[in-house]
Amino acid sequence: MPCSLTILGLESSCDDTAAAVVNLPASGRAVVLSSVVVGQQNLHAAFGGVVPEIAARAHAEKLDYCVEQALARAKTALTDIDLIAVTAGPGLIGGVVSGVMCAKGLSAATGKPLYGVNHLAGHALTPRLTDAVPYPYLMLLVSGGHCQFLLVNGPDAFIRLGGTIDDAPGEAFDKVARLIGLSQPGGPAIEQTSILGDPRRFIFPRPLSDRAGCDMSFSGLKTAVLRARDKVIVDKGGLTQQDQADLAAGFQAAVVDVLAEKTRQAFASYPDSASRTFCVAGGVAANGAIRSALETISAENGARFIAPPLALCTDNAAMIAYAGAEQSQIREPDDLTLSARPRWPLDNAQAPMLGSGKKGAKA
Repeated sequence: MPCSLTILGLESSCDDTAAAVVNLPASGRAVVLSSVVVGQQNLHAAFGGVVPEIAARAHAEKLDYCVEQALARAKTALTDIDLIAVTAGPGLIGGVVSGVMCAKGLSAATGKPLYGVNHLAGHALTPRLTDAVPYPYLMLLVSGGHCQFLLVNGPDAFIRLGGTIDDAPGEAFDKVARLIGLSQPGGPAIEQTSILGDPRRFIFPRPLSDRAGCDMSFSGLKTAVLRARDKVIVDKGGLTQQDQADLAAGFQAAVVDVLAEKTRQAFASYPDSASRTFCVAGGVAANGAIRSALETISAENGARFIAPPLALCTDNAAMIAYAGAEQSQIREPDDLTLSARPRWPLDNAQAPMLGSGKKGAKA
């Protein structure tokens, strides 16, 4: 970076309202001065998943508060901010609109440059924020709504090697948790429950593991768990806690195996270099079993393994602030016509993984 920058970031793409202040000195590594995240789990708990209308309303109510808290904790005035970065997509459109409108208002009031950031790029660039990882690097972005392998060659240069053709792992964790009577969010619930489970009792399929390439599928795995659960209920009249634990352990083991095998195949597309780095980010990267398996494969391939701190794996605004700073070095800022995008693939050179509709490519 040619000069020191202080960036205010805003994130509101799903069910976490977030604001952060990040400083990039003229030389040296980025520093997260503050990161405020207000979750909405209690608002959606009764519905078994995120309700877009409720999420959008909560974002609109909490964004001002998050910005005030982020600035206060960073001991920074709004006038000291050099640029404003905001998630402009992809995500639940109501939430994205809330963030974009808030950022536009701040930009218009202060005259600070505005940068609309791809939420997925925020995750993909997180290893540079936390560990100053040099380009290029191999990235597995694995979250509630997305799962893809990327070669990251620059702040806006992403090559998708493959991804999920249906459910993302985070979606599968949530759905399976509901199937077997666990709480939401499903990822932490299944990980905790599986500790006491036997992963060999239920042997679930490993979809697409026998096919070349990095594409993945998790929808059929979810269906296999449903059938196994129904059989247990028919045979025993219900699920015991041990049944839940065994189902959770078997499911988690299958997800780990799929991600591990596809990671091996992704390494085949990663050019040899003096320093190879494999990074994983996104909410599902918080799962200990998944991290451990991926770290092992990284070592087998002679690559440095980077997994950001758990607080920066899930949705946060620090990653958006940093991505905005990198974007500011290669393009002009956005103006007040910046619009929210429910769909926004990182690699536009390839056909979308999940098809396309009136609003554009999904992923």
